[in-house]
Amino acid sequence: HVQLVESGGGSVQAGGSLRLSCAASGNINDVNFMGWFRQAPGKVREGVASIYAAGGSTYYIDSVKGRFTISQDHAKKTLFLQMNSLKPEDTAMYYCAAGPGRFCGLGVRQYNYWGQGTQVTVS
Repeated sequence: HVQLVESGGGSVQAGGSLRLSCAASGNINDVNFMGWFRQAPGKVREGVASIYAAGGSTYYIDSVKGRFTISQDHAKKTLFLQMNSLKPEDTAMYYCAAGPGRFCGLGVRQYNYWGQGTQVTVS
């Protein structure tokens, strides 16, 4: 099993920045890729960004391209999401997730492990 704990959420004004962190522990050898998802009230959970655990390709939804950057620190077993130029529509609960499958993507069903989430509010 893999445990994921997010941090770094908060309230910012439009145009501001936040950096989310996700600390992973447990049987992380099972993890092939990790991602960030978000869910706003009344909306479905959507994938924001993903990355292969071994490094390499990253994937983003169109609405955050050029503004968000996903990265990881293998030594610290931590995933990051740097969010710049934040907009009110970025307001949501942000979740860290990990998946064991072969192909990295932004589909919720690809991920087996989920954190509890961290709230991001942009006004």
